[in-house]
Amino acid sequence: MSYIWLKALHVISVIAWMAGMFYLPRLFAYHADAKPGSEMSETFKVMERRLLRIIMNPAMILTFIFGAAMLMQSPEMMQQPFMHMKLTLVLVMAGLHGYLAKCRKVFASDANKHSAKFYRLLNEVPTVLMIGIVILIIVKPEF
Repeated sequence: MSYIWLKALHVISVIAWMAGMFYLPRLFAYHADAKPGSEMSETFKVMERRLLRIIMNPAMILTFIFGAAMLMQSPEMMQQPFMHMKLTLVLVMAGLHGYLAKCRKVFASDANKHSAKFYRLLNEVPTVLMIGIVILIIVKPEF
């Protein structure tokens, strides 16, 4: 597959993954205010599970597959310090994804202990990571 097609598929996957990374913590913020066992709480559980399993997990996996394929076609990119920093931020994003998956399980068992404010603050982390990743990959700063 040509590099340009891999890049297009990578960007599409990243957009889908980021949409979920922005939306899931927001759902948690609303869910935190819902009474456990209520109809609203049960609706949030379904929304959170579907978002994670149907959109976020596949999008993250495809992001990694297409990104790795691009690096395999252009291995010289791994010689650049900005790429190491970018990949570090991507791994932090993947770690946050894992934490959000854990939070979803906590909500599913009606055991959430965090406030809506906590999840609203957590909702900002993917934005900060995304800004860093985009600047690194577009500007390619020299260190």
